Parts: sequence; C-alpha cells; structure tokens
Amino acid sequence: MSSSRELYIYWKTLAPDAALAIVQVAQDALTAAKPGMRAEVLRREPIDAAPATLMEIYRHPGGIDAALQALIERTLTAATQGLVQGGRHVEVFLRP
Repeated sequence: MSSSRELYIYWKTLAPDAALAIVQVAQDALTAAKPGMRAEVLRREPIDAAPATLMEIYRHPGGIDAALQALIERTLTAATQGLVQGGRHVEVFLRP
C-alpha cells in the first residue's frame, strides 16, 4: 500500500544550526518539485546535547513510493555530506 507510506530519517550532527539550514533548503527544493509533498525537520531535546539528533519527515498524498524515496535519500545525503555523525537511519511507517 504505497499510498500510506511516510518516510522518517534520523541522524546525528555536531553542527545542528548549519545542518538545519541546509536540510530546510533541500526540503524546500523537493517540495517545490513534488507538488503536495510535505517535509519537515525536527531537533531532539535536549537542544544543548552534542551531537544533536535531527529527524527529517516526508509525507505525500500519494505516499512515498520507491522512486520518491530514492530521490529524497539521494538529495538529502548529498546536501548533508560532511555534517552527519555515524549514518542516516531511514524508517518507513504506514499510516493506517
């Protein structure tokens, strides 16, 4: 059921302010290219923790299919290169 797939990507960074700004620019470009897609980025509490954990969230009325997921991952992996501590962890959730 691809119509209910949502994408959640979390990762750690030592430069959260720069990472948040870069992710927002990349997400704005993706949402402009994919009408209806919603994207956001969150920062885990406590905000003074180092490294900080960020969570990217992606939703689309038609669901996040494999092609859109690949585009999101490719775009954000490139945008955040050098900022990620460890790896980017991708989770897919289904909306009932």
